[in-house]
Amino acid sequence: MIRKVCVGSFVLGGGTVAVQSMTTKKTSDVQACVAQILALQAAGCDIVRVAVADEADARALRAVVERVNVPVVADVHFSAKLAVLAVENGAHKLRINPGNIGGEAQIARVAACVKAHHVPVRVGANTGSIEKEHLARYGRSAQALVESALANVAVLERQGMEDIVISVKASDVPLTVEAYTLLRSRCGYPLHLGVTEAGTKEAGIVKSSVGIGALLLAGIGETIRVSLSADPAEEVYAGHAILRACGLENDYVEVVACPTCGRCRYDCIGLAARVQDRVRAVRKKCKVAVMGCVVNGPGEARGCDLGIAGGEEYCVIIQKGRADERVRKEDAERVFFERLEELIG
Repeated sequence: MIRKVCVGSFVLGGGTVAVQSMTTKKTSDVQACVAQILALQAAGCDIVRVAVADEADARALRAVVERVNVPVVADVHFSAKLAVLAVENGAHKLRINPGNIGGEAQIARVAACVKAHHVPVRVGANTGSIEKEHLARYGRSAQALVESALANVAVLERQGMEDIVISVKASDVPLTVEAYTLLRSRCGYPLHLGVTEAGTKEAGIVKSSVGIGALLLAGIGETIRVSLSADPAEEVYAGHAILRACGLENDYVEVVACPTCGRCRYDCIGLAARVQDRVRAVRKKCKVAVMGCVVNGPGEARGCDLGIAGGEEYCVIIQKGRADERVRKEDAERVFFERLEELIG
């Protein structure tokens, strides 16, 4: 059974998979940090992580947390003092590795603070941070990742901590899937899924979709982050797309689009892209079809809430409960977007 862990108002292990991202702005630059978090909120981000590299970052957390409406996770390394300061300034969760925070006394100090403030902690391992003893014994493997992560968990458990989230990330997709599968068989803590250092937007989305998707379809994972070398909002959009493809999210606008062929006589591909961009953050269950021609277009569109199919000089716009509209090609996109706005309201 998966333990429920509260991160602010979000419950990990409560049946809904949280989508996370991380800011790229200096946390002590409150204005820039808040602006980026607000953009992530608008994109649909459930939990946001920020880097806490110094005291200025830790103290700025209070001003950041007060201005946003999502739980904020403080990412802290090499300093128990900063970890405590971050929690005292309102962090909803800590991301630490006990092995680099300091000795037992420093870990006890952090543990006392998070327990007093009821703040959970994420620990874990990736292929760049496996402890030497596990690397020597198991090599660069799923077993090494899991043993390293659980060793860090044991450190916190000895301090009486129970609100723990674990990750075991690799940039290698099969290794990531193997590690998380093994970890799930070993513990009931919520798991934070991700393929670390996945790469640029296109390559990273592919790797993350395969790795995270495979785990979610196996019933593994309570929160996800798609790690991209791109605008963090793209991580959020990709995360929700993965949840939707796995059938774990239903309140969205599904866009069915034709790949087109030589029969297409209007800008179907461009229109589909513009429609997808418009609805990507809309939370409403409906289906829209952008089809190229009359072969499959009208039939596909009639199975949707709204659809369009092209012809030589005209396009046909189809809506549930309304008669088909025959619109000249030069007016088709304008009219279609008018109908789309009516639908998503």
